[in-house]
Amino acid sequence: MKKIISTSLAPAAIGPYSQATEVNGTLYISGQIPINPASGKIEATDISSQTEQVFKNIKAILDEAGYSFADVVKTTVFIADMAQFPDVNEVYKKYYTNDSPARSTIAVKGLPLGALVEIETIAVK
Repeated sequence: MKKIISTSLAPAAIGPYSQATEVNGTLYISGQIPINPASGKIEATDISSQTEQVFKNIKAILDEAGYSFADVVKTTVFIADMAQFPDVNEVYKKYYTNDSPARSTIAVKGLPLGALVEIETIAVK
């Protein structure tokens, strides 16, 4: 059975999609960009700070659904400048310290609202 997950502690969707959907013990989190949910804006200007905000948003959704970073099995990272990949990795490894999930990283021409990074996440219980 499909369940829509939503929390005010993560940014509201900026289009016709849900923050996350849970189906049969699997949580699919829509790509998160570095919007501060309190202001509704991207406040961070550098890739490291933007990546931190993305992970705060992911954590809020995981928490709302009753999951944790330990339950994450796959992420997809979209990055506007592959030269900043090492900076993203520095933040990323703070959240996945053991048994890191499978991951794809894709360089893109642009992201919503001019974000530098977007991360989508799949978690399983």
